[in-house]
Amino acid sequence: MSATINQSLAQSQSATVVRLVIGLVMAMAVTLSLFWLMQYLIETADRSLNDDGAGNLVDFVRIKRDENVNIRQSKPKKPPPPESPPPQPPTPQLDNLNPNAEKIAISAVPVQTDIKMTGGFSLGVGEGDYLPIVKVAPIYPNRALSRGIEGFCVVQYTVTRQGTTKDPVVIDSQCTSSLFHRASLNASLKFKYKPRIMDGEAVEVPGVQNKFTYEITE
Repeated sequence: MSATINQSLAQSQSATVVRLVIGLVMAMAVTLSLFWLMQYLIETADRSLNDDGAGNLVDFVRIKRDENVNIRQSKPKKPPPPESPPPQPPTPQLDNLNPNAEKIAISAVPVQTDIKMTGGFSLGVGEGDYLPIVKVAPIYPNRALSRGIEGFCVVQYTVTRQGTTKDPVVIDSQCTSSLFHRASLNASLKFKYKPRIMDGEAVEVPGVQNKFTYEITE
């Protein structure tokens, strides 16, 4: 029984060795055939490339362009001769010219001026109090308008030497609603005045008041 098992193992080992040898031989044959095929393809490809490009070379010769262009200049044509000028008109003759005729005397117009320039140049600015030039109406507040609130507001400010206004404040005791404060202050800052002149110089005027009245008109 053991002899049979040993024989079968030996036969299987011998079969495996035979298969390995056959596989190695076939692998070597395939490898050699692939190497031979690659060498053949390389040689045929090089030969075809050399044969195709043998007579396809083209030589380019750059020729310098002659940039000196001869331009034929044509002579200008002579202008036509000028036409003869038109004849001069005859000199007008004055008939019945009497040198002893009566002459007309024209006298100079008298001119009088009432401008007196004394004490240097003046621009006409003399002594005087401030006068309003531009007064802008305030914008009716939306909240007061939507609630139907009417009234008035007094603002006090200073008129500067340039005729503008500054430092406006609302007199609370003379303002019917706080809704009119901002609109009144913004409007007063847009006022323009002729400044007060004292001793030929403009001076500031503090404590100027203006009353803004707010009424809803239908």
